[in-house]
Amino acid sequence: MAEQEPTPEQLAAIAAANEEADSAVNYKPPAPKSLQEIQELDKDDESLRKYKEALLGNTGVAVDPNAPNVQVTEMSLLCDSAPGPLVLDLKGDLENFKKKPFVLKEGVDYKIKIKFKVNRDIVSGLKYFHNSFRKGVKVDKSSYMVGSYGPRPGEEYEYVSPLEEAPKGMVARGTYTMKSKFTDDDNHDHLSWEWCLAIKKDWKD
Repeated sequence: MAEQEPTPEQLAAIAAANEEADSAVNYKPPAPKSLQEIQELDKDDESLRKYKEALLGNTGVAVDPNAPNVQVTEMSLLCDSAPGPLVLDLKGDLENFKKKPFVLKEGVDYKIKIKFKVNRDIVSGLKYFHNSFRKGVKVDKSSYMVGSYGPRPGEEYEYVSPLEEAPKGMVARGTYTMKSKFTDDDNHDHLSWEWCLAIKKDWKD
């Protein structure tokens, strides 16, 4: 049976239901400091020195000078009931993700996992967010605070989002275009990419 395409009015209603006012948070990011400045601070305090060493890791590892400070390497959807892995390799051709959508069974619980590297300098206020579009209409938006991280060359960090629930119902079924972005307090666009998500009645519907 063909899925019923939502009308423009239904899409507008979905968008209105998902629209949430941005919280007014009086947060002012700290002034950026280089790794060397941080290491020089309180250098005579042995316990603080050891703490910073544990936090920042081995900063003596050589890093490719042409590599960006933040590299987003992989995104996946974690769902216990999925028949197979749902993984996007973000190191390759990002255009391919528009051609083959992830399939999610309606109403299932899932989490988003993102892997990334920080190569040289501490980065503060990393954020991941995406907008969901259906037939060109923005119907939802989600944002996640990832946090602040120090350099750890050669090793990846992992961020896992809180539990989410896939849309459900006849009107919710269909293919969505997802526009994702990984940014920080300074509004550096570390990576932007598009991917597709198909909500179906069953995994292999």
